[in-house]
Amino acid sequence: MRVNVDFDRCASSGTCVRLAPDIFEIRDDGYLYLLNGEPDDSRRDDLQEAVDSCPTEAISLSES
Repeated sequence: MRVNVDFDRCASSGTCVRLAPDIFEIRDDGYLYLLNGEPDDSRRDDLQEAVDSCPTEAISLSES
């Protein structure tokens, strides 16, 4: 599984960070960073929730 972030659309709202802090991080510069772009499939439910909760629809999942 691959996590994709459209950084041009991302508003750094932090919803994804709360749902998957080991995958996403907002740093002191206010921008979102992807910490792990190819997490284990065991994270699929949490990541799907992050996709569904993203207010700008900037996150998507695809198969590796």
